[in-house]
Amino acid sequence: MTIINRYLAFQVFIGLCIATVVLLPLISFLDLLGQLDDVGKVAQDRKGFYGVKDAFLHTALLMPRRFIQLAPFIALLGNVIALGRLAINQELTALRIAGISPIRLSWAPLGVGVILVLFVALLEQFVAPQLQQKAILHRAIVLEQSVQLGGDLGIWARNEKNILRIGKMLNSKRAANVEVLHFDDDGSLLTYTYAKYADIIDDNLWKLSDVITKTFTGEQIESVSISSMNWKSFLNPDDISTLNRPPESLSPFELFQHIRFLQTTGQEADAYALALWRKAGGALTTIAMLLLSIPFVLGSSRTGLVNRLVLAAMVGIGVYLLDQIIANAGLLLHFNPALTALFPGLALIVLANFWLRRIP
Repeated sequence: MTIINRYLAFQVFIGLCIATVVLLPLISFLDLLGQLDDVGKVAQDRKGFYGVKDAFLHTALLMPRRFIQLAPFIALLGNVIALGRLAINQELTALRIAGISPIRLSWAPLGVGVILVLFVALLEQFVAPQLQQKAILHRAIVLEQSVQLGGDLGIWARNEKNILRIGKMLNSKRAANVEVLHFDDDGSLLTYTYAKYADIIDDNLWKLSDVITKTFTGEQIESVSISSMNWKSFLNPDDISTLNRPPESLSPFELFQHIRFLQTTGQEADAYALALWRKAGGALTTIAMLLLSIPFVLGSSRTGLVNRLVLAAMVGIGVYLLDQIIANAGLLLHFNPALTALFPGLALIVLANFWLRRIP
């Protein structure tokens, strides 16, 4: 059985490679088309423009992220290709005649699937986030755009007594159009501070320039303008850089740290918690896709292999759409992020196991 397992695992590995070669360039080509729309755009300072080289670089830096997103579909298509080749050569029929059950046939694909999941986990922690962030930053620098979320709304953060708004991060140590609202224990506004620029001196100390401070005392408002002042911030540079990035571009450790920061400061953390749990949900979905692909091929002798391949592709698209719907609905309705993210993968694993056990 060890020889059979190794042979099946090798065939599944070849199938995964074929699926990767098909799917990853296709999705990257679509990314490239989107970037080519911006080729020729001139930066705001008119000292540079977004060129073809920048479009290709942006696309290349996103490829590890695209591989992670495609991993469940690579698993589905790759295993169908592998077992389909065995079925065409009658090798799969010989294995069934030898008494190997569908459950037993799933062991080798599952072993390869575990290796794929571990590889994706390494990419997710050490490669994809860093390269995706470089892609976002490079594009922003070339086009002289701010990289914060929310467009003109800027970056917002708060703790127990302060609300901070950063209009734009000029670089990692300098911000523009900074507003700070300070409240008392009862939630009444005490001071409002606006600074044209803010220089981050260390982890907690900021130097504000061109400052206007308004103090609210009873029915009176006292306004003072000063050239500069120091302000002790509740955000450090790492927190700001995290706020600049889409949740999916953060590594699991960065997401965990940022969720703790948001919860400590009383802010909504569901979007980041969902992003963290969806990384685990992606691993479950990958395993589920491997299991689901086996019944498509084992039944191909009666309905045709091509039909099974088409059906498998449709199931893959359906699973992707369903996962997106569940994730967005869960976020909108404030469902538990862990349950929302893990439910699709767990449900598919149960379905695949039930399906496999019903195959004679």
